Amino acid sequence: MDIATTPKLELIQVADVVARDKGIDREEVLIAMEQAIQKAGRSKYGPDHDIRATIDRRTGDISLKRCTTVVEEIEDEFAEITLDQAKKIDPALEVGSVIEEPLPPIDFGRIAAQTAKQVIVQKVREFERKRQFEEYDGRAGEIINGVVKRVEYGNVTVEIPRAEAVLRRDRLLPRETFRQGDRIRAYIEDVREEQRGPQIFLSRTHPEFMRQLFRQEVPEVYDGIIEIKAVARDPGSRAKIAVISYDSSIDPVGACVGMRGSRVQAVVGELQGEKIDIIPFSDDPATFVVNALAPAEVSKVVLDEDQGRIEVVVPDEQLSLAIGRRGQNVRLASMLTGWDIDILTEQEESDRRREEFRQRSESFIGALDIDDVIAGLLVAEGFASVEEIAYTDIDDLAEIEGFDADIAEELRTRAFNFVEAERQRHDERRRELGVTDDLVELEIFTPAMLVTLGENGVKTLDDLGDLASDELREILPDAGFDEDAANQIIMAARAHWFEGEDGAESNAGVDAAAEESDPEPTA
Repeated sequence: MDIATTPKLELIQVADVVARDKGIDREEVLIAMEQAIQKAGRSKYGPDHDIRATIDRRTGDISLKRCTTVVEEIEDEFAEITLDQAKKIDPALEVGSVIEEPLPPIDFGRIAAQTAKQVIVQKVREFERKRQFEEYDGRAGEIINGVVKRVEYGNVTVEIPRAEAVLRRDRLLPRETFRQGDRIRAYIEDVREEQRGPQIFLSRTHPEFMRQLFRQEVPEVYDGIIEIKAVARDPGSRAKIAVISYDSSIDPVGACVGMRGSRVQAVVGELQGEKIDIIPFSDDPATFVVNALAPAEVSKVVLDEDQGRIEVVVPDEQLSLAIGRRGQNVRLASMLTGWDIDILTEQEESDRRREEFRQRSESFIGALDIDDVIAGLLVAEGFASVEEIAYTDIDDLAEIEGFDADIAEELRTRAFNFVEAERQRHDERRRELGVTDDLVELEIFTPAMLVTLGENGVKTLDDLGDLASDELREILPDAGFDEDAANQIIMAARAHWFEGEDGAESNAGVDAAAEESDPEPTA
């Protein structure tokens, strides 16, 4: 477009065509034209002058003016004038007024016209990018169809409605290739406004891509009758989805599979043959994990809610099926449920139980000076430590088969004496290590924990405050502190650094940590 030879009305028509073709506002195109004319004007009259151009929106007439601003003190002699000088021109002028001096029309030369064209192209591109970002900014999380425009080093540039998007190589399914002109369906993972313009990033490996595909293929999911609660994927190989139905008459798994597998096969076909396990969701963690490990059969489940772990026992012949090829089945089940899953065979679980029974029995025999029969009864009753016996009511101990009140009282007395002796021994050892009473006054560490801290060089509040949460948990792995509790303990240790600014809050935090972790007193 050459502004020098473009008739006035045609200038407006050009703006209309560009706005329509690029999908941007006509006013923005005219503003870009005005800026181009202003740049050409500065090239002719001097770059330091404040040149302003205006295009009449109805007739296309171009007016060019040199503007001078009235100021008290001149900083730019080309664009400013003092109030005294301005009064000579017009007594009504004030500070801040702008004097507009009409300039003759510009006779665009070849270079000036080319410069103006470059400015218009650049401004139109900026407006177009802005429009693209505004259009796609809120659409992250959607599926979009496009056409492959080019492939460079494995990265795919996709032409989508009124924009371009990038599908990086690591967001493609394994062994998946595309050529120019291929149609493609992908998930809008992110939309970012970067220095080079808005960037739309697509993905075919994102777990939400599968969720959205099922939403398109299964009307019940689209309508909200069935909800996909969780998705776990090993892209291109295998995936698991957990579904739940809010209508008791509709089977969520059957609805997602479809007649003769038509619905799930449509998704599998889009994902290049990725195998999909559809399992029913359950609010009960044990049931959910058992479902997630399908097709393996589970014999027994043991939950540890504090650690977020779940122990699953399977028959010996089901072990390889439960774990899956290269651990794929158990890994996907863990991702789907949010639980760390440990899988044992029935034989391994039996051997471990026997070993635990033996170790606890020997511990009770050595600590309480009892025979293996009594020790075995205590272990069978569920006692795991001497401390539990020391603080158990005598009547509860007497109810154990083979015990009476005298035996119960004697056992508790021996246990209590042992615990006190161990407490005293740990306290003496703690003092030998130089662990200060300040750590004791936190009232969260047992004597055994304090000894362990001292042996690891944590002897003062400052030493404790210098730790990171993962370091504290590594030193005391059996204390049962989660990350939040460990952070609260460390902040309480740092409270004296701030001299009462938030000491009360830190002490409250350590109280909460103590209540949350609730470690039992250990020898």
